Amino acid sequence: MNLTMYLTLLLGFVLLLKGAGWFVDAASALARALHIPSLIIGLTIVAMGTSAPEAAVSITAAFSGSNEIALSNVVGSNMFNLLAVVGISSLLRPALVEPAVLRRDLFWHLGASLLLMFLAYSLYLGRLEGLLLLLLFAVYMFLLFKGARGGNENQDPQAEEIRLPKQLFWLVIGLAAVILGGNLVVNSATDIAKAWGLSETLIGLTIVAIGTSLPELATSVMAAYKGDSSLALGNVLGSNIFNILFILGLSCTLSPIAVLPGALVDIGLLCAVAAVTLFFCRNDGQISRREGAVLLGLYLLYTVWLICR
Repeated sequence: MNLTMYLTLLLGFVLLLKGAGWFVDAASALARALHIPSLIIGLTIVAMGTSAPEAAVSITAAFSGSNEIALSNVVGSNMFNLLAVVGISSLLRPALVEPAVLRRDLFWHLGASLLLMFLAYSLYLGRLEGLLLLLLFAVYMFLLFKGARGGNENQDPQAEEIRLPKQLFWLVIGLAAVILGGNLVVNSATDIAKAWGLSETLIGLTIVAIGTSLPELATSVMAAYKGDSSLALGNVLGSNIFNILFILGLSCTLSPIAVLPGALVDIGLLCAVAAVTLFFCRNDGQISRREGAVLLGLYLLYTVWLICR
């Protein structure tokens, strides 16, 4: 077996970890300098940046005519984000849920998942559905920044010392390293899986979905390790909302998607997991280590189910 594949996989993981560290540090510094809550940074810049691999895969698939990949990639990535990324991050450090997340983002997240289930029930996602998703994304972004306008009153005395050009540089370098590392991991892992004789269907449902979510995993785990749990949770929620409303909305606007009946089961499971996450957060205002272990265990069961079916 080609040793290059394993060396490429190792290089990809190194770039992911280093890039995530640079990206989290720069995003947190920018939030302080601009007097923006780190949660908003996590829900916007970090979430959209780490969702770049999903966007690349889904939009490229739409242009090439393989637009059903766009739906499976989004659903698979969102499942991984909710169960594995939040689970692992919460095991490292319990994620405290800010009041804004309880009032707004968790409900938008569940609502977007339920809306996807409703739209996909006809087994067709056309351009009209795509435009509706894009419109809702614009509304969400408007409400997000409208709610953040009052956060400028709490001045950080160290904010004036933060040099914006330097932090923007490390933000871009970190994001580039995360995306490049994710691509290397996906490509090398796919080659290794094929060399071991695994089916391309299984590769698409697991490796591609997990691989495009590795930036979210690396960024959220690093944020949790550094003690910024709001950035970690905000990254996952923002990425999932971005995946459904923007990436999927843009994909089916470019090229309508025929939904396979089996995909409805996966979307239904995604809605159930979103509801469980909302319950955990509203129950005690945090996702504890025990709840994180439950989420991670559910993902392992989901993976076994994918392999068996």
